[in-house]
Amino acid sequence: MTRQTPEELLAIIRSFVPDPETPITGARKEFSAFFDEFQEDAAGSARWERAFIRPDLQGYWITTPESRDDRVVLFFHSGGFTMGSTGDHLGLCARIAQAAHAPVLSVDYRLAPEKVFPAAVEDAVEAYEYLRSGNAGSHRIIPVGISAGGTLAISLLLSLREKGIPLPAAAACMSPMVDMLFSGESFTRNRGADWITPASVSSVRDRYLAGRDPKDPIASPLHAPLKGMPRLYLQAGTHEVLVDSITSFVQKARWAGVPVQFDLWEGMFHCWQVFAGQLAEGQEALDRLGEFVRNA
Repeated sequence: MTRQTPEELLAIIRSFVPDPETPITGARKEFSAFFDEFQEDAAGSARWERAFIRPDLQGYWITTPESRDDRVVLFFHSGGFTMGSTGDHLGLCARIAQAAHAPVLSVDYRLAPEKVFPAAVEDAVEAYEYLRSGNAGSHRIIPVGISAGGTLAISLLLSLREKGIPLPAAAACMSPMVDMLFSGESFTRNRGADWITPASVSSVRDRYLAGRDPKDPIASPLHAPLKGMPRLYLQAGTHEVLVDSITSFVQKARWAGVPVQFDLWEGMFHCWQVFAGQLAEGQEALDRLGEFVRNA
């Protein structure tokens, strides 16, 4: 696909986003088919193989010629905890592997509403332990996630801390959902500048939490005590409806003494990094993420 302006790409995304009222099976097919179209250019340059974490939990190793064996990215895909898979994020995984000079283990965690919170978090913990059991020391593992996957990366850190499991040296999150209350003025201010809507995030909360407290700190990291967390890197766009909650999380983490690097991208919408093949700002963001992983 050819390069496009953010405005052109946003219009295309809006036209293909599944309606929140669409039955989940149909919504998943629409989501995956649409994301697949934007992954082909980078996915073709990568090698991938299946990894069996447990009988009902699998992941995929994605490597490129740049991947080194002294680090590993543990990746969690987007999709609002209800959709998405490694298959429709292969290009993104390949670009991360290239930029980070690392192999990527992408986890096909269990999805709601069939498996509700905290199933996905439990899968994230198990994937982390799978890597550690394979002689990848915690200091060599960098959890990375986008949107709901970004939330899982932070939820993983909180769960590891709670369980007394050694934490990784760092983690990186792109456009994470850090507050299941979906508070912040940006939900109103950016309603016309983003492709996710109040209705879509309400559907995410209802399906994922299934009646659980939206302030549960593992589900909503904004409400968690953050002292002792490892080094963090977050990206958000100024046109995201989530930007205020992400900014609040960054401020809270810094107040707790957590080293946080935060890149705020002017004019960008939710998950613009997925479309790096069409959007120069997407590749620039992934290059910055790769630099962070290499330094960490």
